[in-house]
Amino acid sequence: MSIRVKICGLRDPETAIQAAHFGADALGLVFYEPSPRHLSIELARSIALAIPPFITRVGLFVDAPSDYVQSVLKGVPLDLLQFHGNETPEYCSSFNTPYIKAVRVRPGLDLVKYCQIYCQARGLLCDAYVEGTPGGTGAGFDWSLIPDNLPLPLILSGGLDPENVATAVSKVRPWAVDVSSGVEKSKGVKDLAKIEAFIAGAKNAPK
Repeated sequence: MSIRVKICGLRDPETAIQAAHFGADALGLVFYEPSPRHLSIELARSIALAIPPFITRVGLFVDAPSDYVQSVLKGVPLDLLQFHGNETPEYCSSFNTPYIKAVRVRPGLDLVKYCQIYCQARGLLCDAYVEGTPGGTGAGFDWSLIPDNLPLPLILSGGLDPENVATAVSKVRPWAVDVSSGVEKSKGVKDLAKIEAFIAGAKNAPK
């Protein structure tokens, strides 16, 4: 199986295009105002339109009002939604757009049951739990907390970077990996060399 790679938090068309040329399978645009990677609808549209074909354009939201998500969908050509908050399954399914659900992993959380609750999701994105922060922290978590029998495709996130992604892919064997802060030179500013190294590390990881 070839691992899929998502680079999240893009903030300009040029970096998005380069990430696609490096082999990214999906590119994430953040619509969460407290994040340093937050985009206006206008800028997000320019990035989304610049992305080459066959690359999945993902919009990330955190407990956003429904009308805001609808306004983004009207202005930005997105292929997939990513929900990082406490959104209900009914909410996530209400936009007539495929979605993935993120969960912040910690001991005691039943991930199999979580997948059953969000059974209409296209995948489960497992991220690190950091109090008060929904994602993009760069923190890792104990991969052994992820069971082998998840009923949804696993997207591994949280603390991944060019140095550890090959190990993560070999040990966890997820469907995809997702990175944001791990390929940045400063908060919200991507590093092209790190993006290229991350994608190469993931896709060349020992099977």
